[in-house]
Amino acid sequence: MSSPQDPYRQGQAGFTPQQYPGLPPEQPAPFGLPGEPPRRRNRRTLWIILGSIGGVLLLVVIGVVILVNVVGSATNEARGLADDFTRKVIAGDSSGAYDEYLDPALQKQLSKEAFISGVKSLDMDSSCQPAYNNLKVATDNGVKSAEVVGQISCSGKKVDLAYRFEGSDKLLMTNIKLRPAA
Repeated sequence: MSSPQDPYRQGQAGFTPQQYPGLPPEQPAPFGLPGEPPRRRNRRTLWIILGSIGGVLLLVVIGVVILVNVVGSATNEARGLADDFTRKVIAGDSSGAYDEYLDPALQKQLSKEAFISGVKSLDMDSSCQPAYNNLKVATDNGVKSAEVVGQISCSGKKVDLAYRFEGSDKLLMTNIKLRPAA
């Protein structure tokens, strides 16, 4: 404990920082006085920055998930239509495939008889399996479209295929190519 006559106490016995220019000016201790808890640092700015970055990352992830689901569901729909149509044709139900999947505008260009005889000339049987190399889906002004390109592999031969489906509610085939692979 210091006595009232302690020469080292500031302000007593002529001991002031102004009298001794070599001494640093008094500054508050960075961690408080001994026995005091350390001062809490304000990290509000850090949390605002981290929260903003987290929010942007969350929005990006949500956007990617939505995009993948929308594109994935459209791609799955196109693949399903192509599979169903191709399986009907391979199974010999060309008349049903024509009625169910071809757009009325395509039916005007291609008669049912010409379609059935063209499919029959390909001589496909139960060994034939479709494989799709390329599926493209798009939506333009509410009209969905899908292009499917691939091959039907049968024992001893291959058939090239290319379909185009379009529609706003139900996708129907607007273009078709089925011919022996070169």
